[in-house]
Amino acid sequence: AWEHEFSKVRVETANDKHKTIFYTSLYHTMVAPTLFDDVDGQYRGMDLKVHQMPKGEHNYSTFSLWDTYRALHPLYTIMQPERVPALVNCLIRMAGESPAGMPVWPLQGSETGCMTGYHSVAVIAEAAVKGFKGIDYEKVYPYILKRALEDDYRGLGYYRKLHYIPSDKEEESATKTLEYSYDDWAIAQLARVLGKTGDYEKFVERSKYYRNLWDASTGFIRPRLENGDWAGPFDPKQVGTTKKWRDYTEANAWQATWLAQHDPQGYANLLGGREAMVKKLDELFNQSSEINGEVPVDMTGLVGMYAHGNEPSHHIAYLYDYAGAPWKTQARVLSLLEEQYSANPDGLAGNEDCGQMSAWFVISALGFYAVDPVSGN
Repeated sequence: AWEHEFSKVRVETANDKHKTIFYTSLYHTMVAPTLFDDVDGQYRGMDLKVHQMPKGEHNYSTFSLWDTYRALHPLYTIMQPERVPALVNCLIRMAGESPAGMPVWPLQGSETGCMTGYHSVAVIAEAAVKGFKGIDYEKVYPYILKRALEDDYRGLGYYRKLHYIPSDKEEESATKTLEYSYDDWAIAQLARVLGKTGDYEKFVERSKYYRNLWDASTGFIRPRLENGDWAGPFDPKQVGTTKKWRDYTEANAWQATWLAQHDPQGYANLLGGREAMVKKLDELFNQSSEINGEVPVDMTGLVGMYAHGNEPSHHIAYLYDYAGAPWKTQARVLSLLEEQYSANPDGLAGNEDCGQMSAWFVISALGFYAVDPVSGN
């Protein structure tokens, strides 16, 4: 069975280290999600009730969605296309069965609520955009709208009211604003596929809310107070402006500023054009890796202020392409492939996070990457 999976990609190289890293990474991409049903097809749902799967179908758990929507699930659409409908339908079942609503980080049939955003919507939207059949997208759509338009969930009330999340009212407010903007973009793409033009236009506009935290004077996404003032004192190398809580999720402003993966043209406009975007990316990679104040344990694999050991940075090297400097993407990605992975037990720059760290290697080694998975690009 493993030989069948590994043979989907044939690597020809005299460098055994590269081959070992590649196939180890490929193995890691297939460890999760995990089966979560009995041999008779029964499983305990997130409503704590026992449910029955149709014969031959399976239920799953262990969806590290904050991480895996970025590269692992896009990889599945290429290398495991026959499994995509089952995994997406599982997320849809969870959305209906779970008291917590849209899946965030399901583990062992329970919603851990671990991490920010609700990126199950990105995985579902990507499948819809790529035309996967056998998935009831209409069924999940009301659950998605409930989260986006009604739930008072982790700052979403402020997000709808102020068009950003205030840092004096909600922890990790800057990152949440960015992540909800991306989830709005995902909803827009699903709405487009389903022919819901009004919703598409509404959520495209909402996907631009992250710009309300853009501070032109500093050139960063910056936390903002409820009264509209900027939170301070501001240091882009710090995780927060106060000791009460962080403004960014496992990141500082250098990493989080690039989180709106759906709008690289918007970034270029904010920064003053493509050349300015290249300059800002160069500054990210080429400065000191010294972090001021608290250092989250997840902020690892530092190259300048780029943190390869944690997922918010994973698309950033590819933004040079959008800035008109593809050779810089090529050079940087090759460097990360060589320096951030090794054929040793500690061969990853950070937490594997259910295959995402390895999925980045697999896709990047093959020569492409989805900066914005729900676009289909």
